[in-house]
Amino acid sequence: MQDRKRRPVFVMGCHRSGTNLLYDTLLSAGGFAVYRGYLPIYEILVPRFGSLDNLQNRQKIVSTWLKSKGFRRAGVEGAQLANELLAEGRTAGAFIRIVMDKIAASQGVQRWALYDPDSVLHVARIRKDIPCSLFIHIIRDGRDIALSLMKMEGFRPFPWSRHARTLLETALYWEWMVHQGRQRGRQIPEDYVEIHYEELVNKPREVLARLGNFLDHDLDYERIQNAGLGRLRETNSSFRGDEKEIKNPVNRWKEKLSRQQVAELEALIGPTLQEFGYALTVDEEQRRAGFRLKLLASVYPRFLGAKQWLKLNTPMGRFASLSALELEESGALQPDHKSPGS
Repeated sequence: MQDRKRRPVFVMGCHRSGTNLLYDTLLSAGGFAVYRGYLPIYEILVPRFGSLDNLQNRQKIVSTWLKSKGFRRAGVEGAQLANELLAEGRTAGAFIRIVMDKIAASQGVQRWALYDPDSVLHVARIRKDIPCSLFIHIIRDGRDIALSLMKMEGFRPFPWSRHARTLLETALYWEWMVHQGRQRGRQIPEDYVEIHYEELVNKPREVLARLGNFLDHDLDYERIQNAGLGRLRETNSSFRGDEKEIKNPVNRWKEKLSRQQVAELEALIGPTLQEFGYALTVDEEQRRAGFRLKLLASVYPRFLGAKQWLKLNTPMGRFASLSALELEESGALQPDHKSPGS
């Protein structure tokens, strides 16, 4: 097993949970390769093009990723990287390892961390492909997540919903994601840790000390603050433009949501909020779930699970959108020679 202080790290959590903040905190500590690109191999590229153990699929994945913003941010030579990926990138984990090892080597460091919220859905696959991986799961109050995601484009609940985003369905999405991460992480307790966004913001020294022990990495608070990379310097808040909100990112829901909205949220996801250490504010009588909420709570997690399974295990994955890769149509680098057959 690789020395713990050199093992790769995956930063994950439900979208809007503070994954960017945590990732940039680690990078600001030093000793990690600085990379802010996107490598959605498990979530997008493999479902879209098929298993990497097939040479033709591998060629399509490599060619596509070389057109992505993630590659443009890698800062490495494309043709050589493409050749190595085609020759050796026969699993999604191998693809990630080759890219990140190349970036780390170009920066003269021996360790890398990768940020992707959706890694909570792929812990077992990552663990199989990269057995030495360490996982940090950052968790944020589901009421704040529902509020934040409601303000962001891109999240879609049921295909038949009238609105692009709804508060209750977004909260159930948070619940499903955090349960996915915890369920998978508890199978590897020695290599999985949970932290709370609220504690990272309010008690950073304590959180960094605990993470430093887990990672066997020096996470010095003053050095991190002085470096101030990424989100430590420029906010990623969905409330950008409101200085008060940016300075106080914890418990926004208390001011932004009505009493009725809070009551519905706590009726729907209350047990999970409590499971993850978040206190409820509405008494039991007021947050009693009616038929509509019970139906939503029963159906929606099944819908999300079925949708993910179909994406990963059936031809439905061919419809996975590539928009998040921010592809450019020209300028992709080609390998110097054809890779040997798979």
